[in-house]
Amino acid sequence: MAKLYFRYAAMNAGKSTALLQVAHNYEERDQRVALFTAAIDTRGHGRITSRLGVARDAELFDATTDFPSLLASRPGLACVLIDEAQFLSEAQVVDLHRYAHVSGVPVIAYGIRSDFQGKAFPGSRALLTLADDLEEMKTVCRCGRKATFNMRHDASGRRVTEGAQVEIGGNDRYEAVCPRRFYTGSC
Repeated sequence: MAKLYFRYAAMNAGKSTALLQVAHNYEERDQRVALFTAAIDTRGHGRITSRLGVARDAELFDATTDFPSLLASRPGLACVLIDEAQFLSEAQVVDLHRYAHVSGVPVIAYGIRSDFQGKAFPGSRALLTLADDLEEMKTVCRCGRKATFNMRHDASGRRVTEGAQVEIGGNDRYEAVCPRRFYTGSC
């Protein structure tokens, strides 16, 4: 039975690396996969890129992407893989859940749970509600504790606590931190 999977973690946990490994495993067995990443993430625009240096092309999705129509036009898929799944809309998550159960094709979504203020992304909230299988991937804070939050920094390295939910950036703007560091600023 196919399911909707949500694999989530703070930044730098290896989500994109894991996704690319899953794609490789399917394709090594001559099975077709569909890879998607968020158009809003302009760092690799049209590519899923791991911090380890592995990358490959992917289709872009945005709020207007109609997954049921798009995937229906691709018979023979073995798996659908989605990077930056926090940027899915609630309706898209519902559509992907339905697709997995009706088509028999698993959908594996990778993303972060919450923003730099500790607030859920709409896509992540829907995935945490509907996904048939949840897996927390682990990463660590600089103190060695499990990191579950993402802290945003400005250009001078100071913590940012207000602003738009989405501001694209990598290690230069964000840091995976433990709850203690998130709330107090130190470990």
